[in-house]
Amino acid sequence: MNYNIAVLAGDGIGPEICTGAIKVLNKTGQKFGHTFNFEYLPIGGAAIDACGTPLPDITVEKCLKSDSVLLGAVGGYKWDDMPVDKRPEKGLLGIRKAMGLYSNIRPAKLWPSLAAASPLKSELVKNGIEIIIVRELTGGIYFGERGSGKENGEEFAWDTEKYSVHEIERIARIACELASKRSKRLISVDKANVLASSRLWRKTVHEYAAKHFPDVEVVDMLVDNTAMQIVKNPAQFDVVVTSNMFGDILSDEAAQVTGSIGMLASSSLGDGTRGLYEPIHGSAPDIAGKDLANPIATILAAAMMLRDSFALSKEYDAIVASIEKVLKSGFRTADIYEEGCKKVKGSEMAQLICDNI
Repeated sequence: MNYNIAVLAGDGIGPEICTGAIKVLNKTGQKFGHTFNFEYLPIGGAAIDACGTPLPDITVEKCLKSDSVLLGAVGGYKWDDMPVDKRPEKGLLGIRKAMGLYSNIRPAKLWPSLAAASPLKSELVKNGIEIIIVRELTGGIYFGERGSGKENGEEFAWDTEKYSVHEIERIARIACELASKRSKRLISVDKANVLASSRLWRKTVHEYAAKHFPDVEVVDMLVDNTAMQIVKNPAQFDVVVTSNMFGDILSDEAAQVTGSIGMLASSSLGDGTRGLYEPIHGSAPDIAGKDLANPIATILAAAMMLRDSFALSKEYDAIVASIEKVLKSGFRTADIYEEGCKKVKGSEMAQLICDNI
């Protein structure tokens, strides 16, 4: 099979980590008989320097024609004084909008060999953790009606949480598709004991799953209990689906229990198979060009692309197994280094992962 991938390397360490991920994709393609064609396009600060805008029209056009998109990172000190509407981050927000991406998928994975990096007790994380949070991205209280005013001389403000059946069904589809490829168990998080929007959320998720994914078990969990359970018993979670605000909070909590931001990938998806895949960390301009950046988050993002956009589950598994083998062998980049391990540069880590696929 041939796949066309748009590469938005961006700024800072973005080009380095994308280079590592592309090397792994090419090696995977060789092993499994696929060809990946890469087209490099400007975004963020690099696009401002080259084109005068953080998101050139050609970037949008080519991304919409691609099979999927791999992103490095955007932003840096160089562009801190730019007007708000011209900052590098506008490029990222703009491409998400242009691609119609309404879901954010953020796996928080703690590898058993990195258990010491977690702030949780060793008995809770000794077997590793992987919590995949599917967050609705374009609805809910962040996009609802809001306002402020004065009543009886006192200032007040309000925000509205609103979801339609359509919005809930489309995020439920993405979560159910993921769950069906994994444990076939989906935890749906809401606040149905208080909120009307959550009661519609709960009803719709169950009805959609029962009709379209009868093999997926849907389990309800209140958001406050979920927050407690993530630090009390994180191993019980696999795929979690929730609203925009709840997902925003819970995904950061889940990421923290893994102890290393340099290991975490994410994706944004819409109605089709085309997605935007990226690490969750920033551009780290202070270490750019020094070959110190950990490429694993971007490599995992590329692996997610194979599984979730191209339906190449075996290829995804091969990359994950290779990363696990390299980590078990004691190789570490600077951000995850601990005494007794073998410190390697970012490019060396990418090569080790290639060698073990």
